[in-house]
Formats: sequence, structure tokens, C-alpha cells
Amino acid sequence: MSDTAARPGARERTVPTPGTPTHEHVSLAEEWVASNYHPLPVVLSHAEGAWVTDVEGRRYLDMLAGYSALNFGHLHPVLVEAARDQLERLTLTSRAFHSDRLGPFCRDLARLADKDLVLPMNTGAEAVETAIKTVRRWGYEVKGVPDGQARIVVMAGNFHGRTTTIISFSDDPVAHDHYGPYTPGFDTVPFGDIEALDAVITDDTVAVLLEPIQGEGGVILPPDGWLRDVRELTRRRNVLMVADEIQSGLGRTGTTFACDVEGVVPDVYVLGKALGGGIVPVSAVVANRDVLGVFTPGSHGSTFGGNPLAAAVGQAVVGLLATGEFQQRARRLGALLESGLRELVGHGVVAVRCRGLWAGVDFDPQLLTGREASHRLLERGVLVKDTHGSTVRIAPPLVIGEMEIQLFLDAFAAILR
Repeated sequence: MSDTAARPGARERTVPTPGTPTHEHVSLAEEWVASNYHPLPVVLSHAEGAWVTDVEGRRYLDMLAGYSALNFGHLHPVLVEAARDQLERLTLTSRAFHSDRLGPFCRDLARLADKDLVLPMNTGAEAVETAIKTVRRWGYEVKGVPDGQARIVVMAGNFHGRTTTIISFSDDPVAHDHYGPYTPGFDTVPFGDIEALDAVITDDTVAVLLEPIQGEGGVILPPDGWLRDVRELTRRRNVLMVADEIQSGLGRTGTTFACDVEGVVPDVYVLGKALGGGIVPVSAVVANRDVLGVFTPGSHGSTFGGNPLAAAVGQAVVGLLATGEFQQRARRLGALLESGLRELVGHGVVAVRCRGLWAGVDFDPQLLTGREASHRLLERGVLVKDTHGSTVRIAPPLVIGEMEIQLFLDAFAAILR
């Protein structure tokens, strides 16, 4: 007896087969998948490097790279080999036992960040939650804040994930509204305003949590010197500086971390996305022993955090970054990307913000929205994603080449005519 026959009233199952057209895949997803995303009408089935292919054989240049999860491109051979080798050996132990992959991964990542310890997790939001727990526990056990009184300063326009605590300090109504009651303990100041930050810090403040560049907001860059000012202020006020480098880190901005642009080393790095090489979810909190040392066995955990498969891929990612090749590529090709985009200002583009191979572009809202621009580029074989009205984000894989950057710029100029 089939499953549908066993359950009266159940909908008939349809299974896509090779050759199933785009609209049938989209229809199937719209019927069965909760509508928490609004994807473009393209159904991808294969990928390599900076290119993806849909179910009907059309190729597209990927200029989003999974929101920086694919910094090293699709199916990078070094990362695929690391995953394939580990799949044949050991995938999961839980942290109840040691694995032969966890120590080497954490050692190499700690050395990359010039820190003492790594606390491995899975998703970016989970890493942010872990960082919040870390700084609160540090505040109570090291700084001496009265229990339950710790406060964390965050930035307006932030995006750190979508768990209940994180959206409690989001000012994006789409992410925030109708999920209360909300978690207390956060103070919001304008991004880039050092005076406002100084004014809100009290003896109960344990941390300043920030994105060095606000990705979801449209690749918003802080004023020059602001990160250095935050670093000096937090040191002076005995407050931890926590840098969420989930999107900005690991080569994207032309440096290993976006904080490196100003020579700033935060107390805590929060990493994710590209750390998993586009293969598995891998995230981590990285800090010195005087911060992460507050945890004791049982005080925090994750069944899959630091699993052997994730650790193998993560260590391979760190190995790629250790060569410096990808940081250099992001600097060189980012300059080409920025130069080409700036030529379009005044011709339908009103603003360009670029750091390495990462750009936010604002269109004249009377000309087109970010969503409309994304659709027009899709028709020309280029994938980007809109954010906040008339803005699109551009974040190609760092393996992209000069000819592909020019192909993108030509397509971008064409949609403005």
C-alpha cells in the first residue's frame, strides 16, 4: 500500500525527474516549503567554481556565493577531497569523545586568528548565541557584574541571525516583529557613532557586538577609524569587543578578517559561512583563554559542533586561507569590481560601497528596485540578491576571474539602459 493510500486525504506525491522544467520545481516547493524565503525563479542543479547550472541546462554566474558561504567557489577540489576522505572514515562522534580531526582544526583556526582557543559550533546564529553566552559569563565571573545585570551594546541596522535572542535586538521589523516576548539586556547605538557608544556604556556593560561591515544592511561601511576607536574605547572601559565576521571574514574583504583593514584585533571573533567551504555548516567563536576559559564541562555544548566532517572541511578552509592567495585575489579583483561599478554612478546607480570582493549598490528608486534588478540580471545569466528596497548585494566567489568580473559589469550596465 502506498503512503498516500494509507493516509486518507493526503496529497499525491510528485517526485521531480531529470528533465522536469523549472516551473514544476517551483510549484512543488511553493506547495511543500514554508514561505520564509522569496527566491528568484531559478532552480539550480549543478555548480563548479563561480558558475551554477539550472535544471534546464542554463548557466549563471554566481555573484552571491551563498552570502559568502562559498568564498572558495562551488566544489573547490581541495575541500571536496577533504570531505570525501572524511566521509569514508568518521562523520560524527558527539563531543562525548575525542576525534582525530577536532584538535588539528581548532589549532589551525586559532593560529590563523592569533588567539588561544576555539569553540566550534555549526551555524552562524549558533555562534552568535555562543558569543553572547561567553561575554555574559565573562562579565559575571571575571568583570564582576552582578548576576542578571549584564548588558551588551549592539548596532542599529545589525544582522546577526534569526534566533529569538538575536532578533530581540534587531531593528528590522521583518525579522523582529511578532516574535515576542523579547530577550532583554541589549542597548542599541547608531553604527559608526563612537560618541553614542561611549555614552551608553556602563559598569554593567560586558561587550560591544558589531559587524565590521554590515552585510545584510547593504554592505554598509563604517567611518574610517571607527573600528580603531571602538577597540580603544572597549579596552579603556573593560568591555569585550566582539566582531561578527560571519559574512565579512575569511578573505572576503581582501584581508583574512575585515577588522584587519584597520589593524584591529577584537577580543572575540565570531566566524561561520565560508568556514564550512560551502559543504557543511561550520561556525566558531575564537578568543583567548581569559575569555573562552570561562566555560566548564557541561556549561555549553552542541551535538554536531566540531564533528569530524566539519572539522576536516574547516581545517582545509584554514589551509587555503593560510596561503594568502584568496585575500590577494579579493583585493585585486575587488578593485576591478569597484572601478566598474563606480562608472555607473549617475547612470541609474546612486551609490556604491565596496570592500574587497563585496559590494552594495543602490539604484535610483525611480528606475528600479533591487528585486527588479535581480530579475533583470537573472535574465542575463547573472545571480545577485536584493536587500532593503533599491539595493543589491554583490559577493562573488573569490575564485572568480577578471573576464567573469567584466561579464558581470557588462550585464549590470545593460540592465540600466
